[in-house]
Amino acid sequence: MVTIDVPTPLRAEAGGAAQLSLSAPTVRAALEQLERTHPGLYRSVCDETGAVRRHLGVFVGTAHLRDLDGLDTPLAPGDVITILPAVSGG
Repeated sequence: MVTIDVPTPLRAEAGGAAQLSLSAPTVRAALEQLERTHPGLYRSVCDETGAVRRHLGVFVGTAHLRDLDGLDTPLAPGDVITILPAVSGG
């Protein structure tokens, strides 16, 4: 099992859950599972092409997907996927 940490602004789309547990071999497979189980959360994380939205950072452990294998990053039991909305302002 892997864990997805859901940020506060997206928790309504996850039924109020701060974390979701699922079994998936890659980040892409985890997101596809989210599409089936929590479609609103999936649409908040991914665009219509299946790519992660530009204003979100997705991490496996402490590494950003762009520094790994992107959506094809393999997952191991116990991994944590963290979704972080971008913060901006001045």
